[in-house]
Amino acid sequence: MYLSINWLQDFIPQEIPVQDLADRLTMSGIEVEEIIRTGSEWDNVVVGEILEITRHPNAEKLQLAKVTTGEKILPIVCGAPNIAVGQHIALAVEGAQLPGGMTIKKSKIRGEISEGMICSEPELGLGEDHSGIMVLPPDAPLGMPLARYLKLSDTIFNLGITPNRADCLSVVGLAREIAALFGIPLQLPQYRLEETGDAIDTRVAVEIADADLCPRYTARLVTGLTVKPSPLWMQRRLVNCGIRAINNLVDITNYILLEWGQPLHAFDYSFIQDGKIIVRRAARGEKFTTLDAIARELPDNALMICDGRRPVAIAGIMGGENSGILPATDTVLIESAYFTPHSIARTSRALNLKTEASLRFEKGIDINGVLPSLHRAAQLMAEFGCGKIARGCIDAYPAKLAPPRPVRLSVKKTNAVTGLSLSQQDVTSVLERLHMATQAPDADTLLATAPSFRYDLNEPIDLIEEIARLTGYDHIPVTYPRAALSGNTKNRNLKLAGIIRDMMIARGFFEVINYSFCGPEHIAGMRFAGEDARSTPLPILNPLASSQSVMRTSIVPSLLLNLQENLNNKSSAIKLFELSRVFIQQSGSPQPQEPRRLAGLMAGMQQGEGWNLQNAMVDFYDIKAAVESLLQMLRIRDTRFLQDGREPFLHPHKMLSIYAGDHCIGCLGEVHPDVLEHFDVKVPAYVFELDVDQLAKLWSDAVSFAPFSRQPAILRDIALIVDDTVPAEKFFSAVAGFKNKLLTDMKIFDSFRGGTIQPGKKSLAFRVKFQSNDRTLTDAEVNKIHDRLVAHLVQATGAELRQ
Repeated sequence: MYLSINWLQDFIPQEIPVQDLADRLTMSGIEVEEIIRTGSEWDNVVVGEILEITRHPNAEKLQLAKVTTGEKILPIVCGAPNIAVGQHIALAVEGAQLPGGMTIKKSKIRGEISEGMICSEPELGLGEDHSGIMVLPPDAPLGMPLARYLKLSDTIFNLGITPNRADCLSVVGLAREIAALFGIPLQLPQYRLEETGDAIDTRVAVEIADADLCPRYTARLVTGLTVKPSPLWMQRRLVNCGIRAINNLVDITNYILLEWGQPLHAFDYSFIQDGKIIVRRAARGEKFTTLDAIARELPDNALMICDGRRPVAIAGIMGGENSGILPATDTVLIESAYFTPHSIARTSRALNLKTEASLRFEKGIDINGVLPSLHRAAQLMAEFGCGKIARGCIDAYPAKLAPPRPVRLSVKKTNAVTGLSLSQQDVTSVLERLHMATQAPDADTLLATAPSFRYDLNEPIDLIEEIARLTGYDHIPVTYPRAALSGNTKNRNLKLAGIIRDMMIARGFFEVINYSFCGPEHIAGMRFAGEDARSTPLPILNPLASSQSVMRTSIVPSLLLNLQENLNNKSSAIKLFELSRVFIQQSGSPQPQEPRRLAGLMAGMQQGEGWNLQNAMVDFYDIKAAVESLLQMLRIRDTRFLQDGREPFLHPHKMLSIYAGDHCIGCLGEVHPDVLEHFDVKVPAYVFELDVDQLAKLWSDAVSFAPFSRQPAILRDIALIVDDTVPAEKFFSAVAGFKNKLLTDMKIFDSFRGGTIQPGKKSLAFRVKFQSNDRTLTDAEVNKIHDRLVAHLVQATGAELRQ
């Protein structure tokens, strides 16, 4: 909504500083989004008078004029045919930059000096009259800036009006608001009707067939009109508020719409057949051509304005091509009506047709403003169109709306809610500034009845809000809450997620955030077995695209797509992770399971490119080290890595399942070549996926420390030969069952095949550490324990001691 300050001053004569007004409006809930100042385009354009005119010696169609500004006389070369001595004109002097982009400077035209330009309306951007120069009244003061004389300088507010304040979609409504905010008098537009024409009843009849959609319809008839341009001041007000000036009759309907917030429509009466207006619903499949020359099929229940034989307008939205104002129009039927908001909103949405009229009808207009707007429009048309107003007006009001009901307001509650200390008289004063009628049944209670243009004031809390607004939010005292303060205990799951993210980032991984949905082909590319619940993702009812039509059952496909994109962008060292939910369908339940998963991916070089960096590529052990480090930092005990071939999307000989005790908590390994081919990835990729819900049950945020031993340790080596298929993990499990507190550590330091080792066998070498916390161990003591350990390992694993 645009508000012209010049226009506003017609109703609020007291001048208010522009910035003060903008601040007060914004603080009251009507945001001033932009302040636009107009008039600078007419700088250096002043009122001048032609003193003398002579023929141009070198051009037949040009004349030489001497023009005075009251201070100096300037020579001007002019080609307009209508210039005459004594005329007061608009003179653009040197330095002027006209709206069309022309810059005025001293120059020679066909050998004669010209120090300015006598301007026409189009050159000034003030009209379409190309016949000659713009002639001003003879009393126009010489030398006065044209913008000041014609009141072209203005300040425009671009306002953000909230949906509940339809009353502020007009200059009158905003003037009411500003008068209430500042507590100053308001002068509403005045109209004086001289009804000199025939009685309207003899020429027009109105029938409302669907009063539920049109409770009130009023009309006036104006005859003997002449279509011509509107007065300049009206054109400028319309243009400043974003509406193009057309002609005096159409402009007046737009002017009233902006002034009163009441949409009007002007019909050329000669096209109204049978002199009748019928307000009815559209028939099924009915078509209608609107003023923009578009034939539209009308939706069911669209409200139409019809004459005796055909539709002539879509009620509250747009008129018809068959009854619009033409240059020859001399009689106009003015419509001013109230249409129900839901009807206009539904029809406008169905037709995809939004207009200034539909905007106001959708939000709701003042049903009691219908007649004043009609009378004001008729007066302006008679005045600026030289017409006669028919006697009387039509006011069909078959479905009277219930008057606003009184709202009971407690002064005590008002103060409690707002924090103010207002008396009953203070509250009454504020409500009366809002044009509300008040009664005081007792010392604490007020019965307040809202005016018809404030249909949003229905409950006590609505009135309390208005009292706070008008009193000023900045006048509400600052208070502080009284409550016991305590720090929130951080959610355990959120804490775990934060720790995981920090650990992954510390190891050089980058976090990615993908959509929780993907294409079904990506799930199929993971090679899940048919009985695996992950092979049947949950479909989305209304997907944005086929590539995002199912809920993902694993994070790995998303990371592989990320990998593909990074490789396409020439990334050389890729480490990605994502912590999110997956969605697994449950039989017998419409809701899927939503377990949390952590997935990571490594591909390319270990450290990226650099003169001081090795060009080593990531491998299986890099991804395993990342997982081991994570589990160790989370203090998850009894973890094991088993090669059991559980995951079909991993290489069968380069994958491990991860266990904590007897629970599988995830997997890691090299991505299967078939999966890489499906995702168009041409480099080896290594991934892991962990069950975060399981991790949450196992991790401990309690940190414990054990004192280190000050006694010397004794190391012993063990070399054992086993079948090539026996994993080293089996030996560590056996050691865990050995139960000797002096054995503090065992590590594998060699794995050997070939040589003297039989085919199908391998040699594993372990280094065992023995240490006591309180004494120095002897070789004899350690040898006994070592011999028992070797025997235990041989028995538990089927190995033989390598000699």
